[in-house]
Amino acid sequence: MPFVEKPPLLIPPGPSPPPQSFHQNNRSINGTPWTHTPSPPPHGPTYPAPLSPNLGGAPLMSPSATYIPSGPSGSAVFFPPLLHPDPVHVPPKNSSVTPSISTAVAPARMDPAPSNEGRMSISIDFGTTFSGVAYASSRIASGKIQQILHWPGSFETFRKVPTCLLYDEHGQVLAWGLEAKNASSMPGTARCEWFKLFLEPCALRDESAIDPRLPQLPPGKIAMDLIIDFLTCLWEYAKEQITRDIGAVADLNSADVLVTCPAAWDAKGCDMMREAAIAAGLVQSAHAGDGHWRDRLRIITGRGCHCARLTDLHKLKPNQNFMICDAGGGTVDLAVYKIIGQMSNLEIAEMCARSGANCGSLFLDLRFRELVKTLLADHPAHLDAASLAYFMHSFSQTDKLAFRGESDDDTYFNFTCFNVQDPHDSSVGLINGELAIPGNLIRREVFDPVVNQVLEMIEEQSKKVEQRIDALLLVGGFAGSEYLVRRVEAQFSGRIKVIARPSDADTATVRGAALYGLARKSIVSTVIAPRSYIMKVKLPAEPEDWAKRPAYIKENNANIPICDNRLQYLVMKGAILRKGQILRTKFCKFSQSGQDCIFVAVLYTSDSDKMMRYTDEGETTELCKWTVNLSSLPTFQQNASIPQPNGFFTGLLIVQKVRGVLFYEGQEWSRVVFDFLN
Repeated sequence: MPFVEKPPLLIPPGPSPPPQSFHQNNRSINGTPWTHTPSPPPHGPTYPAPLSPNLGGAPLMSPSATYIPSGPSGSAVFFPPLLHPDPVHVPPKNSSVTPSISTAVAPARMDPAPSNEGRMSISIDFGTTFSGVAYASSRIASGKIQQILHWPGSFETFRKVPTCLLYDEHGQVLAWGLEAKNASSMPGTARCEWFKLFLEPCALRDESAIDPRLPQLPPGKIAMDLIIDFLTCLWEYAKEQITRDIGAVADLNSADVLVTCPAAWDAKGCDMMREAAIAAGLVQSAHAGDGHWRDRLRIITGRGCHCARLTDLHKLKPNQNFMICDAGGGTVDLAVYKIIGQMSNLEIAEMCARSGANCGSLFLDLRFRELVKTLLADHPAHLDAASLAYFMHSFSQTDKLAFRGESDDDTYFNFTCFNVQDPHDSSVGLINGELAIPGNLIRREVFDPVVNQVLEMIEEQSKKVEQRIDALLLVGGFAGSEYLVRRVEAQFSGRIKVIARPSDADTATVRGAALYGLARKSIVSTVIAPRSYIMKVKLPAEPEDWAKRPAYIKENNANIPICDNRLQYLVMKGAILRKGQILRTKFCKFSQSGQDCIFVAVLYTSDSDKMMRYTDEGETTELCKWTVNLSSLPTFQQNASIPQPNGFFTGLLIVQKVRGVLFYEGQEWSRVVFDFLN
């Protein structure tokens, strides 16, 4: 997309990390501001970031301001600097070399070891179709991971609960989970499912990219409302159930809470998930003076959660590579890792940029519904909402995971009709009140398009790594599909020695997240940037600029030729990044007067593998606007107090992981404000 001219932004030759939060007082989805008061749990049973050359004017002050992070170090994405044109963070050309960080990069600062022995770790796998909760503490069952298995609406045990809400006509939650999923259709009520997909990156950037097959949201509601309401219900019940399970009053207000999100989500979706979790009360102040209570909430990608358990489970060894395919209800996420540490002190490096797509098991349900609607086009009595829901429920609960593929081609799958008034038409498979569909038709129209997409993703991901992949580990609910496993084995068993699906594949994410939180450290030491992060800048004109873009060159107030519409890469796609690395970036802000105190930058992302020099060389996407007020900074005040007709420069140093706070001599002076754009 073309760049839009922004307020003056002068000479930031160094990098700054792309932010991961948006302005908390200007929250929006697709341009629609939102405010939310969480609906209460349903009534009834109680559930429980070298200075640029001086361009003239006043002498350039040495940077004396420092940004340090106020957000948690465990956020989903980290962006260490890429100095251009120094290729320290350019993707390595020889991928056969074990990923490492150049010594030119400042080493990551590790947080001090926590001293809170016994604190509980609670993980929530908020899924498109099903959600689960697990918890652990060194003081409970010797640190063994526990799961919530009992849910409202059933005496049976379930490792997950449907991500489903039932609203009344006033927008209040009537039921959630199993009770909402199993509730009969009633006038004035609205059952809501699959709303997590509204936070998918394409959907956030463009409303027209939202899958039209997804149910419409209730009047007056947006996706964030539904997510907050569901998390509120889930959390209130989880707190009471955990207390009941451990047989004691647990200090859940001081627990570490980890919420998983798909690996394909960008910073905006992850930050919106964080906002929803806070609004739902997943973390709160535990005592007076508890100013860092938000740090106990961590939004993490599920791909890294499985590593500690799965590598041990399948006896992988140092220097071996493995791929994790997390096939869930809505999304399928892929990542390839190398074991670079000893198993006693496990350390894992990401080998290539992760990938993901919306091709989870939910899309089998949607294709099955379309098949039924096609078969029964001349029998509308069976196509009302209740009948379609009944067909989909029968398929989802029985045949979807058990379907074996070609061996079932000659088998007829029978689905009882909800409406018995139109019981017979053998030409379309209506026989004695049942709809009989041959297996080969289900395979061709329902399974193959989705399964083929998953296989293509695995193929493309394996091509990114020019080394042997020793194991492919299938996790997530969709990994329970016999047909998917058979197709994966048939296509990749000749190249990948171990293809395995653990017995608890559907809960591997939530259990791994709880273990991740209990260990309080990430075993994934390096990751690969899935896209480039760029900033539009103005830089002193170079010979290349005079030759290629003379129209972009203008003289500033100090009579220095400046090239506009230049791009500064913060991180190049494919760069090897060390998790938790702290960033230091030097900027210059030119001010005409003391009133010109607002530093503004717009950050962009690009999926292109090409490094671009100018804004017109390729497509970029606006990620966020980055604003900081310098008026309280002593160096700015000093410069502003001296009459300078040609204006003045203020140097500032930014040090950041997630969120930025301006510090000067140990005191907070200002905060960075991040505002995500559509």
